[in-house]
Amino acid sequence: MKQYLLTAALLVSFVTAQADEGMWMLTDLKKQNAAAMQELGLLIPVESVYNPDSISLKDAVVQFGGGCTGEVISSEGLVLTNHHCGYPYIQQHSSVDHDYLTDGFVARNRNEELPCQGLSITFIDRVMDITSFVEEQLQHDPDPQGTNYLSPKYLQEVAERFALTEGIAIGRGGSLELKPFYGGNKYYLFIKKTYRDIRMVLAPPSSIGKFGADTDNWMWPRHTGDFSLFRIYAAPNGEPADYSTANMPLHVKQHLRISLEGYTEGDFAFVMGFPGHNWRYMISDEVKERMETTNFMRIHVRDARQQLLMQAMQADDATRIHYAAVYARSANYWKNALGMNEGLVKLNVLDAKRAQEQELLQWEAAQGDTACAAAYRTIESIVARRRPALYHQQAIQEAFITGMDFMRIPSTTGLATALKKKDEKYIRRATDSLRMAADRYFQSVPFPEVERKVAKEMMRVYMRYIPAEQRISIFQIIDRRFKGDSDKFIDACLKHSIFGSRENFNEFIAKPTLRKLETDWMVLFKYSITDGLLQTAIAMMDANLNYNRAHKVWVKGMLDMKRSQGRPIYPDANLTLRLTYGQVLPYSPQDGIEYKYYTTLSGVMEKEDPTNFEFVVPDKLKQLYRTKDYGRYAMRNGEMPVCFIINTDQTGGNSGSPVFNARGELIGTGFDRNVEGLTGDIAFHPTLQRASCVDIRYTLFIIEKYANARHIIDELDIAEEK
Repeated sequence: MKQYLLTAALLVSFVTAQADEGMWMLTDLKKQNAAAMQELGLLIPVESVYNPDSISLKDAVVQFGGGCTGEVISSEGLVLTNHHCGYPYIQQHSSVDHDYLTDGFVARNRNEELPCQGLSITFIDRVMDITSFVEEQLQHDPDPQGTNYLSPKYLQEVAERFALTEGIAIGRGGSLELKPFYGGNKYYLFIKKTYRDIRMVLAPPSSIGKFGADTDNWMWPRHTGDFSLFRIYAAPNGEPADYSTANMPLHVKQHLRISLEGYTEGDFAFVMGFPGHNWRYMISDEVKERMETTNFMRIHVRDARQQLLMQAMQADDATRIHYAAVYARSANYWKNALGMNEGLVKLNVLDAKRAQEQELLQWEAAQGDTACAAAYRTIESIVARRRPALYHQQAIQEAFITGMDFMRIPSTTGLATALKKKDEKYIRRATDSLRMAADRYFQSVPFPEVERKVAKEMMRVYMRYIPAEQRISIFQIIDRRFKGDSDKFIDACLKHSIFGSRENFNEFIAKPTLRKLETDWMVLFKYSITDGLLQTAIAMMDANLNYNRAHKVWVKGMLDMKRSQGRPIYPDANLTLRLTYGQVLPYSPQDGIEYKYYTTLSGVMEKEDPTNFEFVVPDKLKQLYRTKDYGRYAMRNGEMPVCFIINTDQTGGNSGSPVFNARGELIGTGFDRNVEGLTGDIAFHPTLQRASCVDIRYTLFIIEKYANARHIIDELDIAEEK
């Protein structure tokens, strides 16, 4: 009876639209969400949030790099995002002599702002629902039974046709992105502008920006100043341009106003950002598959690698700096997978999903239809058939692709082809190309002994989970030549392969031979990995043949049922601009435990542990705490706020998202979720799911009082406490 009641309660939360559930399309806000947002407390017109015909808050929200969100907070292109989003670029500029990861960084003037190679920031100029145009194009599709309706290449062609038809000019730095939503039942076009000259302005030390590190990751309460600042530069005419000293800070059309008023329990809040991926329309079989394949491999393989990397990083500063971003990314998704699996079991999400499925099937039957029932049976069958291949694919991906940096050796195909043709001109060109690629590779793996230890462990972990008869082909060689000893094989790679060392490569490239390429251990290993991925992909391709069409039918059924019940709808996240709203609220994860909705600097001091790098507190921060030198950023009770939580619907990609109050003013920056809410990628739980946010007052306090960067504060638009 207890389990039944819990399942029923979860079902209500999953299938009843909550005001705080949903990653809403901006184009649907006025029609679907305006009334609910205003009822919860929104004090500005919804057109101030998003207006297709005028400037709105949307125009200050940007995509930071390829997987985070940022917000423009000054008229001169200053962008606020998370420390962990800026982490790869902080690392990019760090060295043992200039360790910005440990010490932090602040540019005292514009000339000191550091250009970030490979970083871009993208604005969304327009969002358009062009479903009818796409469907018209699909009617003339030369392959009507194919999957062009989901093909990025095909949809790009359709987007260009639409732009031509409508006279939409893209301009410098502009691009079109047409994406399917609801399994291909709707299509939205995003007109974007991307800037490529981005410079680092300020980063707090990791003892602030990553305070709590892996221990506190995905947990609440948090005490992390997870923020960093960058600036957008453009050509003198304001257009996107590659880095140049002639470029100037971008004068933006919209930036956010910052509020120092804070918040109280129950206050309305909303968030805009670029959530990456979630899977709310999965059936229960797919959820179980995710738990036992992708999540299982992430948990077990990454844990083994991270232990070795952490040992090496703690032993040497140069090693720590080199692997810092790699380790952080790996650890983030390791703990995500761990927390998600635990939550899915604890909350009986599989049972709730099954109940949700039955609701749809019964509703459809009452309509006299069977399309969803047929789609459901198809998906069930597909999941059962593809599971072994997916399990193996994830083992290869986690152990060899993600797990082994030393397997990112450059391709030797060009040189091999040239040597076969015996064309001297072709050989010289291919040799020069491989030499440059090899130089980049050796720069990327400066610690071969770390790579050796990690590679050996990854081989052992792979062998632990994949039976001998199913392993990739290189293991036949290991069994035959090395008597099954994978450690000896890795040693042979590093000793004899042309990519085992610079010396080996230089010796080979001086006189390259086809025989050496065809018998090289690391080259053969990489070919084997590639072949393993191909074979598992082929197996899944066969199993997945009808999945997309069945999924489209299933999702359409869900949409039709919700519409018939007067419930608003939203699509799965796919790294496009969305809005989510809710309230500042505490929560209770279990009986007898109540979590407040905010934390303070006192909690940082309580967590301090000078012997643990995750909980070191800088001396200057301790001094500011002792003297209570908080300036205008303290709460009314005199405490310094650090973080707070809201019950909005967020996922990866929302990192760095602006958190707005009821007046549309910036009160914080989203950076994480609580572990109890990690099931939200599959099923939202309104009483448990929370998003962790850095209080903007703590951000400004660190900028002004800790970093002594008053010049940055002076360019911000700050509303004083009312």
